[in-house]
Amino acid sequence: MDIRDTIHPEHAKALDTEGLRAHFHISGLFAPDAMNMTYTHYDRVIVFGVCPVSGTVEAPNDVSDVTGTDFLLQRREMGIINIGGPGKVDVDGETYRLARQEGLYIGAGARNIVFSSDDAAHPAKFYGNCAPAHTHYPNKHVTIEEASPVTLGARETNNERTIYRYLHPKVMPSCQLLMGLTKLAPGSNWNTMPPHLHDRRMEVYVYFDMAPEAVVFHMMGKPQETRHIVVRNEEAVISPPWSIHSGCGTLGDVRRKPGFRGHGHGAAAGPDVINV
Repeated sequence: MDIRDTIHPEHAKALDTEGLRAHFHISGLFAPDAMNMTYTHYDRVIVFGVCPVSGTVEAPNDVSDVTGTDFLLQRREMGIINIGGPGKVDVDGETYRLARQEGLYIGAGARNIVFSSDDAAHPAKFYGNCAPAHTHYPNKHVTIEEASPVTLGARETNNERTIYRYLHPKVMPSCQLLMGLTKLAPGSNWNTMPPHLHDRRMEVYVYFDMAPEAVVFHMMGKPQETRHIVVRNEEAVISPPWSIHSGCGTLGDVRRKPGFRGHGHGAAAGPDVINV
């Protein structure tokens, strides 16, 4: 598991491109037949991607050096959104089928979590976040139609978008974790504009459904001292609570997907973005 420390904004503003990427950029989320995990000390969130191809992939429970617990979700909750082909998530013997852009909340206490794809030629790609939890809430499967959509922005300002709120109080209870998926309207480039920050909440953005030649310029930093990180398809960015967050894509349709905010939230982006 990759470990990312927190840093002060005064330190961050002195970093060069390589330094910023080392602290905040995440790549290689969806390697075949693996669960790639990054632990950030911002809100103690674990960001992960799973891409089962030749068989099943089981979430590790031997993570006590990071979580301080006997198994991964002993005192944690998990949110997942599938951005690939159809697949399944087995939670303690109960199977949840996730089509593309369907989500799953797994409550604290679940011990055995196993991921699989329906078709190796078109494998599932499970993007997820895992955050501390003080109590158990029931597992819940969420379709994109059930994800409490809200439309923001305008075509005239290049930021018309629909946010699908998968893990959200309007959809289900959770301890801290919130996750949503943002889809831009045709012709819009900005996933969040105007940019903003929230002092008690970190976020993670994953950008996906991007053409190979496309990039997103993800803006970050203090409002008076901004920087950018170039992000490609299926890569993520950690957004600390002191940082603004906004992204602009080079090919019109940029999406974001699940992430996490202090008491809970998730995100990503590509032509689509998930933010947590």
